[in-house]
Amino acid sequence: MSSLLLFLIIIPTTSTLEFRYHDNREIEQYLLQTNASNPDITHLYSIGQSVKGQQLWVLALGLSPRRHTIGIPEFKYVGNMHGNEALGRVLLLKLIDDLLHGYRDNATWAVQLLNSTRIHILPTMNPDGFDASDTDCVFTTGRYNSNGVDLNRNFPDPFAGLRKKPEAVIGWLRMESFVLSANLHGGALVASYPYDNNPGLVYRRSVSPDDDVFVHLAKVYSYNHASMHQGDRCSGRPFLEGITNGYQWYPLIGGMQDYNYVWAQCLELTLEISCCKFPPVKQLPAMWTENRKSLLAFIQQVHLGVKGQVFNSSGVPVQNAEVEVKGRRNMCPFRTDKHGEYYRLLLPGNYTFKVNYTFKTLTIPHGPDQYSAMKHNFRLRQITTTTGHTSANPTEATLTPTSEQSLNCAGGGATNRPTWSGLGLTLGLVAVLRYQID
Repeated sequence: MSSLLLFLIIIPTTSTLEFRYHDNREIEQYLLQTNASNPDITHLYSIGQSVKGQQLWVLALGLSPRRHTIGIPEFKYVGNMHGNEALGRVLLLKLIDDLLHGYRDNATWAVQLLNSTRIHILPTMNPDGFDASDTDCVFTTGRYNSNGVDLNRNFPDPFAGLRKKPEAVIGWLRMESFVLSANLHGGALVASYPYDNNPGLVYRRSVSPDDDVFVHLAKVYSYNHASMHQGDRCSGRPFLEGITNGYQWYPLIGGMQDYNYVWAQCLELTLEISCCKFPPVKQLPAMWTENRKSLLAFIQQVHLGVKGQVFNSSGVPVQNAEVEVKGRRNMCPFRTDKHGEYYRLLLPGNYTFKVNYTFKTLTIPHGPDQYSAMKHNFRLRQITTTTGHTSANPTEATLTPTSEQSLNCAGGGATNRPTWSGLGLTLGLVAVLRYQID
């Protein structure tokens, strides 16, 4: 019998999670214990190792925690990206504890969340940095990883070109089709949203195609927080309603939230949740109370908008089909994954969808209250035309070069995005299968 199995057997099945800063070994033990005690609704996995070889543990929670279920959106929280910004570690462990106790107690809010969502929680993205940290509120000791790298300045940047990649997180994004995410920081009290960068702008917002959705998401967190919506109560500039466009606050090259949005089609916020980077232990219970409602309400927003699949005329899911919304030109088009599945977070209203060059108008309600986005499947109908080009694979949409080609949209995301390739020419005329929406 393995030492790991022996270790799991002797761990008690119940425990009380204390309000304190658990070290990395204690977090690992807690996650192992929690997974062993709740195998039906949790799954523990590692996305890689830190520079010093510490596992980057993620706990997934839901009815099918080990694998994706079609129609169930994937959500994630990431804590402790900067090692000395430590409150996120505490809050995410408490969130796990809260969700599990609520589910076991048959609390409606917990049952609805876990029945409708697969939630991934990475308590510490930078365990080495935490080990090196002191408890100072302001200074940066422990911020970087063991190679001296700021992990929130190290992602490929759509405005500054590709750079060295944090492989563990990017590999994670390629493994799962995340829809909504937040990373937890400290040193301010504000919900920040993309874009973080845009050379040429001066003291203005760097507006994304989904700016209205990002503003809504940021306000959901700030207004459910005990005081964030009142503006930054820390020393420094005020933030109206407790939210800010990242670039308008300060330009940031190589940030994680822009990468998630542009390459992985996952809308992500950066949540600054404490004025002090490393709050005193005595303040932790109050800070959990201040953030608990926000953390839960934000997860629920993964059910905004519309979701579904794209099928060809034979009922086969179509991978890499573009599912774009008129008036929202994303740098990298949103595409269906290997299941032919798509998710678009949108506020209630009427939207015209473009799926492989054909259009469909949908009226979208507010989904979070029902714990489900509107479901709409697109079925593509074959039209035979005559041309001198070869046909596309009917189970995979053809990649047509656009102005985004130079961005290299194959840089990330969970849809196994292929690289750009041209269509071959043939001698003479051949039949081509094109698609319309039924």
